[in-house]
Order: sequence, then C-alpha cells, then structure tokens
Amino acid sequence: MKRRKLPIGIQNFREIRADGHYYVDKTDLALKLIDDGKHYFLSRPRRFGKSLFLDTLKELFEGNEPLFQGLAAHKQWDWSLKYPVIRISFGSGNFSIEGNLQQQLEEQLTEFEKTVGFKPDSSSCSGRFKELIKYVAQQSAQPAVILIDEYDKPILDAINQPDIAKENRDFLWGFYGTIKDYDAHIKFSFLTGVSKFSKVSLFSGLNNLYDITLDPRYSTICGYTDQDIDTVFAAELDGLDRDKVRKWYNGYNWLGEGVYNPFDILKLFKTRAFKNYWFETGTPTFLVDLIRERQISTPNLNNLTSDDELLSSFEIENITIEALMFQSGYLTISSVENIEGNNFYELGYPNLEVYQSLNNSVLKQLVYDGGSQVKQRIQLSRLLRANNFDGLKSLFHGFFASIPHHWYSKNEIQNYEGYYASVFYSYFAALGLDVIVEDCTNLGRIDMTIRFNEQVYIFEFKVVELVPEGNALQQIKEKAYADKYRHLKQMIHLVGVEFSKVDRNIVGFEVEQAKLDGH
Repeated sequence: MKRRKLPIGIQNFREIRADGHYYVDKTDLALKLIDDGKHYFLSRPRRFGKSLFLDTLKELFEGNEPLFQGLAAHKQWDWSLKYPVIRISFGSGNFSIEGNLQQQLEEQLTEFEKTVGFKPDSSSCSGRFKELIKYVAQQSAQPAVILIDEYDKPILDAINQPDIAKENRDFLWGFYGTIKDYDAHIKFSFLTGVSKFSKVSLFSGLNNLYDITLDPRYSTICGYTDQDIDTVFAAELDGLDRDKVRKWYNGYNWLGEGVYNPFDILKLFKTRAFKNYWFETGTPTFLVDLIRERQISTPNLNNLTSDDELLSSFEIENITIEALMFQSGYLTISSVENIEGNNFYELGYPNLEVYQSLNNSVLKQLVYDGGSQVKQRIQLSRLLRANNFDGLKSLFHGFFASIPHHWYSKNEIQNYEGYYASVFYSYFAALGLDVIVEDCTNLGRIDMTIRFNEQVYIFEFKVVELVPEGNALQQIKEKAYADKYRHLKQMIHLVGVEFSKVDRNIVGFEVEQAKLDGH
C-alpha cells in the first residue's frame, strides 16, 4: 500500500485532499448530521480534529465537488446547491486581555462583509452578525450555514481571571443568541469547543442546539478508530508494535466506539517513537493547580464518578474536577450504568500517555522541585528492578526531607492524609507502571498494588498520628492481601509505609516477602 503525506497540524480540508495527504473519511457522518437535524454542538478535547471537520462541512456546503471524489458524500450530495457559509474561529488570539474578544470578532465580521460586499447599519457585533446572515441568505437565495470553531476559547483563556472570563461569556451569550433568533435564515449551524457551559449561562440562548457529544452515533466524528489505523494507515504500521500503539494512544470513549487522538497517531508515524505528543502540546497548568488546591488524592483520579449533569456542564463560578478532566480529555468514560433512568459514569485515564504524563505533571506540583524528581524517577526504576528496598526507603525519605519548610507553610498540603500516598502513587504512575489503587480482596482493600517485572508489590500506607506505628505491614498480613495474587506464581513483596505529619516524612518502612505456601 502506497504511503501518503501525514497531515500533521493541517486543518484545511482542501489542502489535505489536493496535496495527497492521508484522510480518514468523515463525510458519511457529516451527511447524517445534515439529514437528521439543523443546529448542533460538539465538545471534544484539543487537537482531536474538530477544526478539520468544520472545514469539511464548509467545503461540502459550498459545493466544492472535486474535493469529495471517492468519499462517502460524493454520490449522495446535491452539488447543484451552494450555500453561503459564515465561519468564525476563536482558535487564535489571547482572550485573557480585556477587549481582545470584541476586537477579534469585529475583524472577522469586517472580513466577511468585505468578501460579500456588504455594509451593515449596526455597529454592534450581534447586530452586524444578524444583518450578515440575512444578507447572504437573500443574495444567494439559499439559507446560511453557520460554523463556529472553539466557541469557548475566549472564556477558557481567561479562566484564571474570573472577571474577564465572565465578561467574555456574557458578550458571547448575546452574540450566539443570534443563531436562534435568525433560525428562518439558517440552513445549518455547528458549534465546537472543549467545554460545555451549562444552560443557565452561555447556553441559555442556545437551547435549540442538539448536543452530540455523548451521542453514540457520532462517537467517531473526531479521532481515528482501530479500523482506520488498520486500513487507511496500514502502510505506516510496519515496524511498530500494534498492541503498544493501542496501549499508548487508544481509549477515548464517548459512549460509542473508542478512538485515538489523531495528533498522537500522526506524530507516531512521523517519528516512529512512542512519546507523549498530545500532552506536550499544552501543559494543563490550571488543571494541575486545581488538583493541588482541592487536595485531591491522585490515586482517586482514575476512579471518579459522575452523572449526566455533572459531566456535561462547566461553570466559571463552580468548576467541577470531573467535568474539567473529562471535557479536556484527561479522563474518559470507562463504564456507564443506568439506574432508574439516570446515567452514572465511571471515569478513568484513556491510555498510557495521559496516565503517565498527567501524573508526572501533578508530581512536579506535589514535590516542589521538578528537576530533582526527574532524577529520582530514574533512580526509582533502577531500585525497583533490583528490589533494593533500603534504597527505596532512602530515596523517598530523602525526597520528603528536601522539600523546603516554607513550601509547607504556604501550601498546608501535608495536612491532608492523601498527600503522602499521592506522592508514592504519582512517582510509580509517572513511570507508566501498572498501579492498582483500592485493590479489593474478600477481607478489605489494598492501598496500592504494583505489578512490575513479573513481581507483585503490595503497599499499605498509614499516618502515625492516627494509628499506632507498625500497623501498616501488620494489616497486610492480617488481611491476607497476598492471597489475591498467589495464583500468578510470582514473587510477592509486602511493604508497610508509615508517615508522620509532624516530621513531614517517612518514619516507618517495613518489607517482607510473602511465603509461597501462604502460611
């Protein structure tokens, strides 16, 4: 199979089709949208192909038939009809500066008005938008198509500046309301973004939009499926471990078939190396700060629970960690359960890239010194491979001792019990190891289990101010936690770790090897 150009960072449908790049055909889903309804909203994480899909819609409605030769839409679309398309994008620009939103929107409207030769009577953005929609519909004798890309970026850019974020939200509320008011002049509208602001704020003026974010029929509207990888990109797979590709990059789920992040896959095929490509394109500073400020134990991040309302809304005044992590792509839906007509979702990491990278970012916040923790991660891997438990104890003890006193006084982080266990967990998770937390047995829950190098490591954590010293290892043995893993016929290590909030360090670190016969 002939190799083609990799469309890394290209969001222009015409360029991809004309220049012979790989293209995963999404036009069948575009036709389904158009046939099934009129006004739509889609939330997907960054770099998932939202802009490319909008551009595909633009070329389809404008009737650029040659670009669709060989695609699903070609023989099903009426190419004699050409619709006027108004596309607005907030993908560029810094909207954390007051006044930048209105200025950029005015510039985009001015460009459209020049293109169609129209001079509006209104001076406000909302007024000009209304006049423009009506004008292009009258001139072409066809209703207008409205495409808005990254509708929420002006708010998210200013999320750390609530006053500006609210000002941008209120401005956009009035602007987007035009879509509902001028429905008679509109053929189709599609808004995309990362987050969905609830109907009590931004979406109250857009209650005619159908949200397809969690519609299983459109779960693959952005992203690549396993079948896409094995067919469209078959020529790129030679020399790559197919199961490793899945483990690293697959796993995003919106209640239908799972998908890969396109940016990851294209970069993998380009460099032939497994790396954290998507994660490195945008450090989730705000998210990591929120995890620390709310004292969320990192082992619990892979096991959050949500319902429809919590999962699908986002508010400046009340940002829930579940909605933020799901909508931004750091967690995905692991399972869903319907109870009395209500959907409840279990959230978890989509793949190894996010699991490893997010914990590394959180770890840098937890340990204060990012440079030192890189060296410590390398040392941790070597010590664990050698089962050097004295070295492990010294490594973690030295780490906690190295944190400056003033950092504790500013953060008060040591006062929440999950802090110490979170550091252990994030160190192992940042290495990409198989870590299980709250591991259930018939007698209790193991704090943390690690399966590595064909061995099992069972950890129990205690804070000595709350329980007597020596209790951690004792509990592992009394609860017979090792029994769960004896069938593996692997070496099992029992590790009891005690912390002191007063000393801000490890005060107990006991290790035993489980007996093979269980006695």
